[in-house]
Amino acid sequence: MQFSSSQELDKQHYYHLLLDSQLQNEKSESKWRKKVIKSETPKHKSDQQEGAGHRSRFNNYALAAAIIASTNSVLLGYDIGVMSGAVLYIRDNLKITSTQVEILVGSLNVFSLIGSLASGKTSDSIGRRYTIVLAAATFLIGAILMGLAPSFPFLMAGRVVAGIGVGFALMIGPVYTAEISPAMTRGFLSSFPEVFINIGILLGYISNYALSSLPEYLNWRLMLGLAALPALAVALGVIVMPESPHWLVMKGRFVEAKRVLIKTSDSEEEANMRLAEMAKAAETLELEPSSSSWHGQGVWKELLRPSRPIRRILIAAIGVNFFMQASGNDAVIYYSPEVFKDAGIHDRQQQVGITIIMGIAKTCFVFISALFLDHFGRRPLLLLGSTGMAISLAGLGLGSKYLQQSYDKPAWAIALCVVAVCADVSFFSIGLGPITWVYSSEILPMRLRAQGSSLAISVNRVVSGIVSMTFLSISDKITFGGMFFGLAGIMTVGTVFFYFFLPETKGKSLEEIEILFEDNPPDGNNKVLDS
Repeated sequence: MQFSSSQELDKQHYYHLLLDSQLQNEKSESKWRKKVIKSETPKHKSDQQEGAGHRSRFNNYALAAAIIASTNSVLLGYDIGVMSGAVLYIRDNLKITSTQVEILVGSLNVFSLIGSLASGKTSDSIGRRYTIVLAAATFLIGAILMGLAPSFPFLMAGRVVAGIGVGFALMIGPVYTAEISPAMTRGFLSSFPEVFINIGILLGYISNYALSSLPEYLNWRLMLGLAALPALAVALGVIVMPESPHWLVMKGRFVEAKRVLIKTSDSEEEANMRLAEMAKAAETLELEPSSSSWHGQGVWKELLRPSRPIRRILIAAIGVNFFMQASGNDAVIYYSPEVFKDAGIHDRQQQVGITIIMGIAKTCFVFISALFLDHFGRRPLLLLGSTGMAISLAGLGLGSKYLQQSYDKPAWAIALCVVAVCADVSFFSIGLGPITWVYSSEILPMRLRAQGSSLAISVNRVVSGIVSMTFLSISDKITFGGMFFGLAGIMTVGTVFFYFFLPETKGKSLEEIEILFEDNPPDGNNKVLDS
C-alpha cells in the first residue's frame, strides 16, 4: 500500500497516529487520542485503498464477522418464505378469515417497527455485538411461541415478539457490517444481510414443501418453530465476533478499536489510516476525548432539524427503504401461492413447488449482485434492478388481467405470470434487495449511523406492514392485475428517484461518503437535487 511521505502529510490536514512504541508510556486512552497528529487527507486515499484491495481481495476476519452478523437476517427471510406456505394450513386448521390472514402476515412487519426504533439507541448504548444477541434472543422466544401456538391469539403473540426481534436484526446487521468492512469490499460484505434473507426465504420454501404432507395440525407448527434453530446459532456465534471499531472509537476505546482494525485491514498502516479517519469523525461528538458516557444523546435533535447535507442523506436513506417495500416484493412472496391459484394453478403442492423455483432464482441473483457490487457500483445495479422490476410487474399485470378475463386459462398466460414473478424477485435481488441495506448503512455519518439507520428501517417496516396487510384486500377490489400495474408505476417513480437522489459511493470510506451530499462535492458526481 502506498502512502504520502511524512513531509507531504505535514503540509496537509490528515490524521495519522504515532507508533505504538511512542504510546506505551501513556496512562490512559485519552492521552493516546491526544497523540493523534493533525495533517491533511491525501487526495488519492481511495486509490491507495484500491491498491490494497487488489493485493488482498477479501479480509478473512472481516468476512467471517460479516457472515455471523448477517446470519440474523436468515430469521426474517425464513419467516417470509415459510409463512407463504404455512398460512395455507393455518387458515384451514384454525379456521381464520382472509382479514385475519392479512393481520397475521403483516403483524410481524408492523411490530418490527418497535425493534427498529429501539435498536439505534440500544446499539449506541450497549454496543453492536450485544444488540445482535438481543435480536436473536427475542426472535428465538417468538419462534418458540409460534411453534407451540394452540390458537390464533397465541400465534399472534408469537408474531409480535418475533417482529420486535426482526426489527433489531434488520438495523444492526447492515450497520455492523458496514462499520467493520474495508472500503473496497464494503459493498460485497454489506450486501450479506440480503444474501441471508434470500437464503432464509429458500429454506422456508423447502421447509414448506418437505413438511406439507404432515397432518394439518402439525405441519405449520413445525414450519414456524424451526426458525428457533438459526436464532440460537446466531446467539452462540456472536461470542467470537469483535465489537464495531466505530462504536469503540465513539466510546474512546482506541486501543481496542485499533486491535479490531488491524485484524480487518490489509496492513497496520491501513488500520492506522482508518482509525485516524474515525477519530476525526468522532470529534463532532463534542465530548472529552476519553469519554465513555456517550449513548447517542442529541442525535434525534440533529435528525429532526438536519442541516442541508444531512437532509439529503436522510432523503436518500429513507427513500430507498420506502421504495424497497413499496415495490410489493414482500407481499408478492407472502401471497405467491394465492397469485398462482388465481392464475389457474390449484394444486397446493405445485404452488409450493413453484415458490422453491422463485427462491432459487432470488438466491442466485443476489449472489451475483453481491459479487459485482464493488466492481460496477451501487447506482448501475440499483437502476437496472428497479427498471427490470417495473417491466416484470407490468408483464405480471398483463398476464393476470388476461387470465381473469379468459375461461380456458391458456398455458402461455400462466407461464407468463410464473416467469414474470420470478423475474420480479430476481431483479429485486439484483438491485433494491442488497443495495438498500448497503446504501442506507454507509451514507449516514458515524455519530448518526445507528439511530439514523433505525429511522430509515422503521419506514421500511411500516411500509412493508401496510403493503402486506392490504395486498389481498386491495387485490380483491382492483384484481391482482390492477395491483401489479400499480406496483409497476411505483417502481417507475422509484427509478427516477434513485437516478436523481442517490450518488455513487463505490470505493469510498465511510468518512468520505458524507462529502458527496454537501453543496459542492469534490468529485462532481453528485446528482442529488438541491433540497
